Amino acid sequence: MSIRSTLAKTAGKATKTILEKTRSGGSSMPGKVALKLDPNILATLAKDYRTVIVTGTNGKTLTTSFITKIFQEKYGQVLTNPTGANLLQGIISCFLGAPKQKVGTKYAVLEVDEATLKHVTRYIRPEVIVFTNLFRDQMDRYGEIYTTYQLMLDGATQVPEATIIANGDLPIFSSVKVDNPVEYFGFAHEEDREQQAHYNTDGILCPNCDNILHYKLLTYSNLGKFYCPYCDFKRPELAHAVTAIGELTPESSRFAIDGTDYELPIAGLYNIYNALAAASVAKHFGIEDNYIRRGFDAAKRVFGRQEHINIAGKDVVMNLIKNPVGFNQIVEMLATDPAPFSLVSLLNDRPADGTDVSWIWDGDFEKLVQITHGRPVFLSGIRVAELSTRFEIAGLPLEAQHIDQDLTHIADWIAAAPTDKVYILATYTATLDLRHTFAEQGYLKEGMAI
Repeated sequence: MSIRSTLAKTAGKATKTILEKTRSGGSSMPGKVALKLDPNILATLAKDYRTVIVTGTNGKTLTTSFITKIFQEKYGQVLTNPTGANLLQGIISCFLGAPKQKVGTKYAVLEVDEATLKHVTRYIRPEVIVFTNLFRDQMDRYGEIYTTYQLMLDGATQVPEATIIANGDLPIFSSVKVDNPVEYFGFAHEEDREQQAHYNTDGILCPNCDNILHYKLLTYSNLGKFYCPYCDFKRPELAHAVTAIGELTPESSRFAIDGTDYELPIAGLYNIYNALAAASVAKHFGIEDNYIRRGFDAAKRVFGRQEHINIAGKDVVMNLIKNPVGFNQIVEMLATDPAPFSLVSLLNDRPADGTDVSWIWDGDFEKLVQITHGRPVFLSGIRVAELSTRFEIAGLPLEAQHIDQDLTHIADWIAAAPTDKVYILATYTATLDLRHTFAEQGYLKEGMAI
């Protein structure tokens, strides 16, 4: 290690120690300090690790968590960034906080932002890069999905030896030939039948001839067993597949991958995709089914992903929202809950949320209002006016909307709610703000994960 790298590492670790003593942690500042002193510090810190990188629009955090749990069952110590600090400085901070490991192979499983991937792979040589999915998200930052995909490819092609493990059900992920080895995962749990995606769905044009793709199996959005009736473009062969789906509840999911049964203590069809991605990575590393099962059993709900909080005896469940596809899948999950529930929703437009909130008009608020049966809804956030209008257009009258910008009032509203269960749907920074408020009120510990 060079003198410059040693100085950068020392300064970064010192910054991390100071912040941990004075704040709640989770900062990317140590990485920022180290990067300023040594632009190549990440290469130095990561050189001895076998690394898996997870990127994509939705599911990065939970997929990373699932892979980490499986690896921990098999290998023991695994470095990861559980707080979601997925930009360059945050990843450097993650390595700065790595515990010492004198013997055995070092493993790292890292969530990386789509636009940051190319900056990370300049310094890290991952064995595997996971492409979870790609949906319209943060249009102000990324642009259209094709622009975002190019950013992901720019990152992956810098390390052509890395295997891309990609969602084969998403047409765009097989639309471009790459030099990297590629393994695909997807769903194969139903008999083929002819169908098409909803007309308002992104990414359903054939990349070869621009005709509308057809499907023999469709899970949601544009995911499924696609094919073009006018040329030879079709879903690639799958290395691993969901072969059966069992009971889906608001708390858990049962399914089979490659004929082996699993259960996940987290709900939602979209999270089965995350589990499938994690299992595909595990199988790539030769990890046996029993470790995969134990990893899934050990899975926890992390920051805003079905996170449960007890407030005045009420079961409060937090869900992160940020784009129409993810929002609609959460609505579908809520629809599986037989218990009556109340609703809190917060919409912010800070850069980390995406400043363009027009996506709410493509979200199925109509179904959300329907399954809440017209119960009053607590609304807040920087863009609460637009959120209120969207709920009103969806069928929830203004008199059923409790609009309040003071987050300290939410706990009292929840305590007085007519149901024992309350779901919170909030964007990223709104979730941060609300968790901080709940922590100050003594309902949870400050931090990113439960």
